[in-house]
Amino acid sequence: MAVDSVHLGARDAAEAIRSGKVSSQELIQACLDRIDQFDKEIGAWVHLDAEFALEQARQADESRRRGRATGPLHGVPVGIKDIIDTFDLPTERGTVLCAGRTPPKDAALVATLREAGAIILGKTVTTELAVYTPGKTRNPHNLERTPGGSSSGSAAAVAAFMTPLGVGTQTNGSVIRPASFCGVYGFKPSFGRISRRGVLAQSRPLDTVGVFARNLDDLALISDVLMVYDQDDPDMLPRARPAISRTLVEPPPVEPRLAFVRTPAWDRAEQATKDAFRELIEHAGGRVEVVDLPPVFNRALDDHKIIMEADLARNYSSLYRRGVEKMSTKLRDMIEQGQRVLATDYNEAVDRIREYNTVLDEYFVDYDALLTPSTPGEAPDISFTGDPAFCTIWTLCGTPALNLPVLQGPAEMPLGAQLVGATGDDARLFRTARWLVERLDQ
Repeated sequence: MAVDSVHLGARDAAEAIRSGKVSSQELIQACLDRIDQFDKEIGAWVHLDAEFALEQARQADESRRRGRATGPLHGVPVGIKDIIDTFDLPTERGTVLCAGRTPPKDAALVATLREAGAIILGKTVTTELAVYTPGKTRNPHNLERTPGGSSSGSAAAVAAFMTPLGVGTQTNGSVIRPASFCGVYGFKPSFGRISRRGVLAQSRPLDTVGVFARNLDDLALISDVLMVYDQDDPDMLPRARPAISRTLVEPPPVEPRLAFVRTPAWDRAEQATKDAFRELIEHAGGRVEVVDLPPVFNRALDDHKIIMEADLARNYSSLYRRGVEKMSTKLRDMIEQGQRVLATDYNEAVDRIREYNTVLDEYFVDYDALLTPSTPGEAPDISFTGDPAFCTIWTLCGTPALNLPVLQGPAEMPLGAQLVGATGDDARLFRTARWLVERLDQ
């Protein structure tokens, strides 16, 4: 059973556990065996306690046997990015400056996962303080290539069948980019839809929690669990859960229309990426129209840079003061650039987010979603986590985004298509994504 159970998706695994066809202990042991077999090369995990994971699973099985209510993720393993607090495992944030750090309590999202019955399998590798300097993780499809960053371990662990679900974060391209490079589904929800309490703060206007899975159903399942209001996250608003799983299985009321958006980063796309998207558009049967964003977006990448670097300087100031010599040159340079950002420039950049969204709202009147590359091309070599430029505008604007692993590059490496929806319309984005994936399979 262990050989088969490791390949189960989250929804199928939860159903198998509920019905008694497989136990949580069998599933967790299968995942641990898989990790033992492959993680020496891939390096997706940084903190893993096999006995503790199995004890969580034993308790889940005992609870089911006693007839207690089970949550939607009962007995199902999840990998947690190592910038998200867990009270029972270290959270060292990818830096020696936080070595040995043990949080006193779980992040809100971890508590929510436990309430839903999930097993916290372990902590996955992040880049240094969730910025650009790579960790130890390698791409499961080619060990000489990057898995992307900063949520490198979560994406690689899901891709390598070490866990059916992973949690990451995105402040620039840290969910969509590794999902693209590793060939899995990745979701960055609308800004303010998953609590960030207990997550390393980089930039309040940008930070977003995201998730990874190997299919849309599983991605919807964990998103439904996590998208719950937390009054202690200042950017969350009380609102009903979006019911993504339910909407996902509904047929679109009308056949969706998509806008292929080249964005100001289009000149960074590799020729093979441009060719792949030309074929994708043709295959979509006239439901995709090529459009260009107006000139106002030409400064969006710079606005994101101003906001992110200034906020890194503020939020990492104590780490900088006590250990600048232990930081990578890249991170140190970003912090020092952020220290020089003028308050007027920062505030103007933040104010322009509303202007960008006003323009985007007009596109979503005519189109169900925007289509764009997730990355400029296939995963580059292991020394570089890849260019996040095709994710930057959507993170800045807080729109929901999905990576769809539907393409392949010339080196037979994954190449993602990114689908972007209107802010707050996350469920509709999933439904449109399913339509597109099924259309491309025809």
